[in-house]
Amino acid sequence: MIKDLIKIVLTSAFAVLLLLIACNIWVILSTNKHVYSELRDVPSSKVALVLGTSRRFADGRPNTYFENRIDAAARLYKEGKIKHLILSGDNRTQYYNEPRDMQNALVKRGIPEEAITLDYAGLRTLDSMARSKLIFGQEELIVVTQKFHSYRAVFIGEYYDINTVAYAADELPLRESINILFREFLARPMAVLDLYVLRKAPRHLGEREPIGV
Repeated sequence: MIKDLIKIVLTSAFAVLLLLIACNIWVILSTNKHVYSELRDVPSSKVALVLGTSRRFADGRPNTYFENRIDAAARLYKEGKIKHLILSGDNRTQYYNEPRDMQNALVKRGIPEEAITLDYAGLRTLDSMARSKLIFGQEELIVVTQKFHSYRAVFIGEYYDINTVAYAADELPLRESINILFREFLARPMAVLDLYVLRKAPRHLGEREPIGV
């Protein structure tokens, strides 16, 4: 009885692991050709979507992921690859506001405020990607985030029929990224589930605010 139970548990766990791996392979292989690490290779577009993250780590240190995304977004604008930026993230309290923090950081890097639109309802990557089309009217854009995150963002963009490429911001050394890489390993299958099984929509929509550039 116990042996049979153990066998069932192990078999189920193995099946789940295979499913997780299969979803990761699907997401990565189907989007890899649309993810660029070199600025010169990124095709020009009118708009870039910068995906939000906290300005600081939980221990108070500056978040290198945040700084690298901001640097990448600024490079796109200054090199003429884009004309406008959507900064999409969470603003759960008056003290935590990812879009505002990104805007402040970009303005300090010389990006004009009139070239920036803030999306305060980018609670998840799915929300940010979907809202870029459903609210801001974008059929084509460049996503700015780290490479490991880019695959999922482009995958979601393609689901919503957005012509999406990603410019991968610099990453951290592997030893400092293990936890977030593992979370992303789980997040990719969740994206597949959300899109193709649960058919989840963004938590907040509202009136359209087309960006004309």
